[in-house]
Amino acid sequence: MTDWVLDNSQLESAMEEFAQDRQKDKYAKVMEILEKSSVLVPAMLPQGLDGEAQKLMREGQMVELPRGAKINPCLLTKDTGEQVLPIFTSAAHIPQDKRSTAVLAMPFHTCLSMVVENEGDVETMVLNPFTHNMVLPKEILEVAVKRKNIMGQSKQIKVTEKQFRQLVHNRMALHLLPQYLFENGEEGLKRLQREEGNFLLQFYRESYPENMRLSKAAVPGNFSVMTMNVTENMQITRVDMPNNTNKKGMCYRVYTVWLHKTRELFYYTMENTEQGYYIGKVTSDGKHELVEPVPDNGAEIEAVMNLAARMCLPSHPVEEE
Repeated sequence: MTDWVLDNSQLESAMEEFAQDRQKDKYAKVMEILEKSSVLVPAMLPQGLDGEAQKLMREGQMVELPRGAKINPCLLTKDTGEQVLPIFTSAAHIPQDKRSTAVLAMPFHTCLSMVVENEGDVETMVLNPFTHNMVLPKEILEVAVKRKNIMGQSKQIKVTEKQFRQLVHNRMALHLLPQYLFENGEEGLKRLQREEGNFLLQFYRESYPENMRLSKAAVPGNFSVMTMNVTENMQITRVDMPNNTNKKGMCYRVYTVWLHKTRELFYYTMENTEQGYYIGKVTSDGKHELVEPVPDNGAEIEAVMNLAARMCLPSHPVEEE
């Protein structure tokens, strides 16, 4: 699985702080962040993959595993003979000569379950063993399990499968996609333009539990990505979501504005709200707000251009044709 979906910079900063000052509170901070994070796990190629899927996985591409696929992680063996499960915050911490046939991204709690459910075989994890080498012994993992159970009981919210799919869609459109584009700028935008629906589906897979299939509408062909150079300076990329997203409370279209001269990116959404159709905005710090009603005459692009121009003035006026 590719590494771009992971952003463990906060976790790695906490690990660096612990390395400099090995106090209990620093260790606790690492665990608090880790328990909410996803990590990389070297593994053998899962059984049941066809030849093309195996090829993609070896190349580091994202592959949807068959339902019930068994994951066989690659373990490390200590001098004492004890086996430990290595987990990594990013691919940069896995030496080339230590890389396995597959590297899987999964939530930390999934790794935790793999250890706990195989009691006796593996009782310890090690985080970034070839760099930070932060050991997570059995006692720490048991505390993490208890914390997971307590949080699950206190925060359990019942939603229908339909509601869950809508929540995942909005998380993709209003959080994950803009976050990725703001972090990666023009290169991230080019990847969206190049890979289109296949690229967007990776954000959905990040949010779905392992035992739930994606929505029937979540297929690459149901997304439309169109890029327009509306002025010499301004490029607009329009992303139409699947037809079933034009419902109350959902984002059904996205416009990303890229200014070549200042290398600035703006992110706008078209949303079906309880108050009607509105244009929304997501900023680089992740804040989302509704800005103004969608024009009745269908002039969405002009509205987006005007909003972007207002954001640029007076320091970066948009150059018109």
